[in-house]
Amino acid sequence: MDADTAMHLLAQTLLTAAKVSAPILVAALVVGVVISILQVVTQIQEMTLTFIPKLVVVVVVFLGLGAWMMSVVVAFARQMIASVAGM
Repeated sequence: MDADTAMHLLAQTLLTAAKVSAPILVAALVVGVVISILQVVTQIQEMTLTFIPKLVVVVVVFLGLGAWMMSVVVAFARQMIASVAGM
């Protein structure tokens, strides 16, 4: 394996990880910002207030997109195993 192949595999790995984790991270970010704005408006300074809504949204997103995430990871794993077998 040369350096170009290793860099290509690394780039594919990072792209797949970003693609799979992006929906959950974006949903948690949006909920966090909305809750933070509500805390500022209502002057409620409770640190644990953002935890439960974020947890619920992450679970809902994971349940909704879990099959897609798994298919992306399985396709990536098959591609990596095929490329290793071809070396």
